[in-house]
Amino acid sequence: MLKVTVELWPNGRESGRRVIATADIGRVADGAHADYKVRLSEVGVGTAGTGHVRAYPRWSASVWDLVARSIATALGGNADELPPRPTLPDVPLHTTVDGTQYVRLREIPEPARTHFAQRREGSACPLIAEDAEPRGCAYAHDWFHFLQG
Repeated sequence: MLKVTVELWPNGRESGRRVIATADIGRVADGAHADYKVRLSEVGVGTAGTGHVRAYPRWSASVWDLVARSIATALGGNADELPPRPTLPDVPLHTTVDGTQYVRLREIPEPARTHFAQRREGSACPLIAEDAEPRGCAYAHDWFHFLQG
């Protein structure tokens, strides 16, 4: 089995490193043209994708070729074609009667929702009385700052 680990090193410092994602790639059928099963995981999100690379010519390329094709397959493409480049989440912007702009957390797709929630932990959040989930909202400016990195 291959295990690919993605670590985040804040400000390039190893001392603060933490694992944020892994890929497990296991051979499930042997031979010159082997089959592989792949599972991608993200910390705080769980499984990010699964897939199979079938009839891969084991000794024909670098291990990185297998890794790239495995990731592409697990993200919903196939081993020979990468899926389309992702775009920023399209989240509706809402405005209260007094002009406060906000986003609904339930309308933010995963994994952005989980990462946004972790980033804004401890921050002020609006209480939007007219929303079905008054505490399930965030200020629009916090969302835009998150998207900008």
